[in-house]
Amino acid sequence: MPILKNAKKALRVSKRKTVINSRVKSRMKTLSDAFLANPTPATLAAAYSSIDIAAKGNILKKNKAARLKSQLSRFLAESATGEKKTVAKPKTAKKTVKKTVKKVAKKTSPKKK
Repeated sequence: MPILKNAKKALRVSKRKTVINSRVKSRMKTLSDAFLANPTPATLAAAYSSIDIAAKGNILKKNKAARLKSQLSRFLAESATGEKKTVAKPKTAKKTVKKTVKKVAKKTSPKKK
């Protein structure tokens, strides 16, 4: 329990902001779920608006807001065409096991004099 006057005020402000922020988050999640249940441009606009409000109030970071909006728009595009878009994964270079084993063995073997 806070003792100082400014700590008491900080606690009151924090509680008030928690209520407001949870209300905004709840509205954002509700509208996003409503869009997923009924993907139309009107519900997408409402979901976008709620995400923008959350980002403006620093409840969400701007990159997370952009990511969520991108996911919702992708969902709308997929539901309209009926096909799922896949993202190509970058190819990684495969190392041969023999070469790496030789390198490790060479580094760990004792030196002969």
